[in-house]
Amino acid sequence: MRTIDLRGRELSPADMLAAVPRATQARAEALDTAARIVDDVRARGEEALREQAERFDRVTGHEIRVPEAHLEEALRTLEPRVRHALEEAIRRVRLASAAQVPAQTVTEIGPGARITQRWQPVHRVGVYIPGGKAVYPSSVVMNVVPAQVAGVTQIALASPPQADHGGRIHPTILAAAALLGVTEVYAIGGAGAIGAFAHGVADLGLDPVDVVSGPGNNYVASAKRAVAGVVGTDSEAGATEILVVADAAADPRLVAADLVSQAEHDEQASAVLVTDSAELASAVAEAVATLAGRTRHAERVAAALDGPQSAIVLVDDRAMATAFSNAYAPEHLELHLADAEVAAETFTSAGAVFVGDQTPVSLGDYMAGSNHVLPTGGQARYAPGLGAYTFLRPQQVISYDRNALAAVREGVVALADTEVLPAHGEAIEARFTA
Repeated sequence: MRTIDLRGRELSPADMLAAVPRATQARAEALDTAARIVDDVRARGEEALREQAERFDRVTGHEIRVPEAHLEEALRTLEPRVRHALEEAIRRVRLASAAQVPAQTVTEIGPGARITQRWQPVHRVGVYIPGGKAVYPSSVVMNVVPAQVAGVTQIALASPPQADHGGRIHPTILAAAALLGVTEVYAIGGAGAIGAFAHGVADLGLDPVDVVSGPGNNYVASAKRAVAGVVGTDSEAGATEILVVADAAADPRLVAADLVSQAEHDEQASAVLVTDSAELASAVAEAVATLAGRTRHAERVAAALDGPQSAIVLVDDRAMATAFSNAYAPEHLELHLADAEVAAETFTSAGAVFVGDQTPVSLGDYMAGSNHVLPTGGQARYAPGLGAYTFLRPQQVISYDRNALAAVREGVVALADTEVLPAHGEAIEARFTA
């Protein structure tokens, strides 16, 4: 991992943003490629999807619309230990998601004047579950459960076909879908899946969705940008990020383990340590080198840690560490600080915040109850992670009786005249003239 030394520098907010390690070139290339893939699916449908499956997944002749028998078989053969873990994860995520559904409220503006604020679920959702380098049944839970809690009535799921499984989706992903009662499943990967959800594929019986959600690599995240405005999307949950803010009291072994844990996702994964302790930085660098060489996906981890998106950042003090973290706005933020609980209040921009050295990101990936589909690429400065609210639309219902309308009659007409929209005022007056 490279070192970025910011000590002794007066950095403006713009300077701080410029110092953030990002793989910007990779993101730019992904956006161009993803847009072409989405356009191809919109124009050619199933034919384009089959060509993409052969090119990217090494699969031909597979059943794109997954038969329910495959789902039933996958659930029947699921390892009991994994089933139990998934059921517990479902229970926890369902509890946390329920807290994200706002209650309907009624505001009395005046006598006979009422506004009801309600939250309506979208009708149809398409969730994307990554495949390839790893298997993500946990992402099935994280996407489907909040949609169900929100009240969505139609949920379609897509995941890449696997050459090692005869062109089927990985059976553990199928089993997780079956466990949640999802029966509309498609063996489609990457940006093509996002395009298929957005535009529909008539030959497959795949209708367009209202919202697309789910994590993936930079191509999946870029495809969401390409379909924005056609459908709603969650945040662009691209290649994973972890930022650890640590002080001199932190355990370098735990910090290193958490950096490596996220680097194993993908060669484009970002792993960043921010600290005001040069001694800790050195100890973490040494521990990372040891752990990275021993892990199963050592080559992938090395590529991620050596990439421009990963670094050890040295800062002068806590204030500078906080400013850097808030500028970076990481997907996952870990606080390995002596006063982590108190300090957490000042770290305002992150997809999710993991407080203390006993709360690793791995916990959030699976069993914390929080959602692991989170914004990347700095979007946590303005975008939330996935939740039940992703699938809800706030809607105001206005109800005035005649007396309530009369009370504002003069004001509406005055404003309509000021804006030179006389028909607006006339619509009010029509209610009070014979």
